[in-house]
Amino acid sequence: MADPATDPTEATQATQATDATVRSSVLCVAAPGEVTLVEEELPAVPEGGFRVETVYSGISAGTELTYVKGTNPYLAASWDRALGLFRPGAPALAYPVRGIGYMQVGRVAETRTGAVREGALVAMAYGHRTGYVADPLADRFVELPPGLDPVLGVYVAHMGPICANGLLHAAADLHGPAVRDLGDGVRGRRVAVVGAGVVGLLTASFALEHGAAEVVVADETPERLLIAEALGARPLAVNAGDGDPAAELKRRWRHGPDDRGADVVFQCRGQARALALALRMLRPQGTVVDLAFYTQGADEVRLGEEFHHNGLSLRCAQIGRVPRGLAHAWDRERLSYETVALLERRGAALREHLVTEVAGFAEAPRLLADLAARRRHSVQAVLRGDVQDEGG
Repeated sequence: MADPATDPTEATQATQATDATVRSSVLCVAAPGEVTLVEEELPAVPEGGFRVETVYSGISAGTELTYVKGTNPYLAASWDRALGLFRPGAPALAYPVRGIGYMQVGRVAETRTGAVREGALVAMAYGHRTGYVADPLADRFVELPPGLDPVLGVYVAHMGPICANGLLHAAADLHGPAVRDLGDGVRGRRVAVVGAGVVGLLTASFALEHGAAEVVVADETPERLLIAEALGARPLAVNAGDGDPAAELKRRWRHGPDDRGADVVFQCRGQARALALALRMLRPQGTVVDLAFYTQGADEVRLGEEFHHNGLSLRCAQIGRVPRGLAHAWDRERLSYETVALLERRGAALREHLVTEVAGFAEAPRLLADLAARRRHSVQAVLRGDVQDEGG
C-alpha cells in the first residue's frame, strides 16, 4: 500500500465520499477497557474552513489512557473555569467518549480559505478520527514545512508545545518576564528529567538543543534509558535495591559546600514517587518544573523533608497557560515554531528512537486497550489514517 503521507494520489481511504456525504471513522471509548471505532458523517466545509484526511495520529499513553482506564478526573467531576476548581459529583464527561487525542497530521482535501492550500500537510489536535472539518473560528493548525517527516508532525500542534512550555517555565523562574528564548532556563545548567516517556524525552531533547551543560534522564525501564542515551542524555536507573538515584546524582553534581544536585528538574511522570524523587534531586533553592498528570494523587510526596529543608520550589507547567507576563510574546504558535525547529534539527534521531510503533487505524481499539492493560508497551505509538486492516 502506498504511504498516504507521501503519495497524495493514494490519500486516506477511510474517509470516503458517497453521494456527496463524507464519513469518518472515529475512535470511541464506550466504557472502561472497551474501545471501538464508530462512523460519523462530516459536516459540509464552511466558508473559511477546510477538510482534512488524517495521515498520522499520535497516541498519548498518559492522558488518553486515563479514559480507557476510567481514571480521568473529568469522568467524576467538572472543571469550574471561573473559580479554577474541580466540582465533584457532576461529571463533565460520560461514556461513550469520542475523539480523544491531540496529535494529528492531516492532508487538506477540501478548502474554502486562502489560509491553507489543498494538498498541504497540517498539524492539528482534533482527536483520533480519519477525517475532520475545521471550524475557522475554533481550530488552530500549523502547516508542516517541506522536508519534515510527517510522522514527527504529530508533535507540532500540542505535544511539542507542552514540552517547550516546560522550558519556558524554567526560564521564567530565573528571569521573570525578561525571557529571551527557551534556553534561558537551561543554558549552562545541570538538568534532570524524571520519566523517559514521550514528554520526558522531548523535554530532554529541548534542553540539550538549548545548551544545557548536562542532561540526566531518570527512569525505571532499561529500554527507555537506552533511548535517552541515544538522544544524548545521561541515563540514570531508578530501581529499588540499586542504590539511591538522588544520592548518585548529587555526588556527581557539586556546586559548592553543602550545595549539590540539579539546577532544575523537569518532572514528566504522573506518579507520586516520581515527584518525590524529583524534589530529592534538586540543589538547595532549586525548582521542579512539573509537567505530569497525577490521576492517583500524590500521597508519597514528603513536604516536610527535602522540600522544606532545602527551600525548594514546585512549578506546574501545563499547556493551558504560559508563565505570567509572557503571554504577549509566547503564545502556542511560537511554541509550535520552537517544536518545528527542534524536529528539523534532531528529527532523524527522534524518528529512529522515539516512535516505536506505527499501526493502521483499524488496530486502534486493540492497541489502546492493550496499552491501558499493560499487555503492550510502546514509547510513541502512531496510527496511520487508513482503516484497512493489513493483518498486523
